[in-house]
Amino acid sequence: MTGARGTLRLAAALGVVGLAFASVSLLVPAVALALLAGVAVAWVSAAAGATGIERLPGPPRVLENEAYPLRVRIRRRGVPLPEAELLDPLLDKPVTVSSRGPAQVSVAVRFERRGRHELAPPRLRLADPLRLCEREISGVGQGGELLVLPRIEEVRRAAPASGGRDAGVLDGLEQGAEGSGPETGAVDLEIDGIRPYRQGSPATRIHWRTVARTGEMYERRFVAGADAAPLIVLDARAPASEEALDRAVRAAASLSLYLARRGGCAVLLPDHATPTNLDPRLRTWPEVHCRLALVESGAPAPAARHATGRVASFWVSGGSARAAARASARLGPGSYVVTPMPVADAHVAFTVAGCSGQRSARAAQATIGTRRAA
Repeated sequence: MTGARGTLRLAAALGVVGLAFASVSLLVPAVALALLAGVAVAWVSAAAGATGIERLPGPPRVLENEAYPLRVRIRRRGVPLPEAELLDPLLDKPVTVSSRGPAQVSVAVRFERRGRHELAPPRLRLADPLRLCEREISGVGQGGELLVLPRIEEVRRAAPASGGRDAGVLDGLEQGAEGSGPETGAVDLEIDGIRPYRQGSPATRIHWRTVARTGEMYERRFVAGADAAPLIVLDARAPASEEALDRAVRAAASLSLYLARRGGCAVLLPDHATPTNLDPRLRTWPEVHCRLALVESGAPAPAARHATGRVASFWVSGGSARAAARASARLGPGSYVVTPMPVADAHVAFTVAGCSGQRSARAAQATIGTRRAA
């Protein structure tokens, strides 16, 4: 009420001078200013007492950059509302509220980063047209929490290196009009046995005893099970930046959903001792998606032993290229390193969410051995 107080002080000063000099021309504006300030204070105070504000429930989860409906209802009881503005931490600027009848403000807001976001109670700022008096009212106990999930982006396969083909989980794909990504068609969930060698399969699948006996290339086929499904491992120990970690989390989420829909996969997150399996029906996907939203920098390293024996594994990291290279040395054949900063002088097999997927050192050596054997 700084404006009203200043107006009253001015009115008092004019009144004192008008009385001292018996000047009616000063007393009239003094009385007018005093009445104006009093009416402004009374109007705004009465309107504040007769106005209620509440945030209407919204979805508890939302994807990054997806529209979240911010809805606020304003209730009035008898007193005409002066100028009003809705204030909310989710809004870039105040929103003007209509002065007639009940009002409901609906605004679409977006969150650029994943994680938990506190929803503070909304506030309404009331003021008279001359801004002599202002008051704020807020909703009581109407805060809450919103979980922003990492967005899902398309997995795109890159052009083959030197006219060759990538082996393992990237086999059997052609670049479509909308872009394609790793296909799990190469991860066969069939009964144990052998079959004719398929160009591009890892050298570890070749059944050398049959090759020696028949002179023809044969490979093993795998039974369905936890070790047959691709594994996505997220490493959040030392990201280059928060943005790099966010890219890695989006890449892990996108790969997990992509591979799960095409036969199933497993996801190993920081602070978790064992992987979580995702089947094509995506029954555990909501839980995995929520966990990905809460991944923080500096989390303990995932257990690399879970990647051994897998048909394919993806080590996703927000760290530097050097750290990604060290991580790739721990992975077996049929594995990839996914990082925002590609390892120098290594072919990029696919891209997703601003990250590049590259064959691990052992996987690249196995591919070379396979081509020589063929």
